[in-house]
Amino acid sequence: QVRLVESGGGLVQAGGSLRLSCEVSGRTFSACAMGWFRQAPGKEREFVSGIGVSVRSTYYADSVKGRFTISRDNAKNTVFLQMNSLSPEDTAVYYCAAKNAILPTYVPIRRREYEYWGQGTQVTVSS
Repeated sequence: QVRLVESGGGLVQAGGSLRLSCEVSGRTFSACAMGWFRQAPGKEREFVSGIGVSVRSTYYADSVKGRFTISRDNAKNTVFLQMNSLSPEDTAVYYCAAKNAILPTYVPIRRREYEYWGQGTQVTVSS
């Protein structure tokens, strides 16, 4: 059984930082492309960032580019999302997702491409 468990969410003031983690079990983590999505109240779940099997392959939504950094540690079966310069617009539930990789450099950006999902972690940014 594949399991993704997010952690690191919380309440932070605007301009602050948080680091989200997602630990994967039940799959060969190193063979998975990983992604972060978020869903704000009343909005669709949207892509935030993704990383391929190759750690050099990363992709960011325009809204977070330059502020967020995705990384992975295959030894710990964990993907991270470092979030800096947070604003109230970043408030959402953040979800981790995994997909069996097609190519090492491929980074899925569509929700429907991902096969496994975590339960989400709440991030709230106060003004």
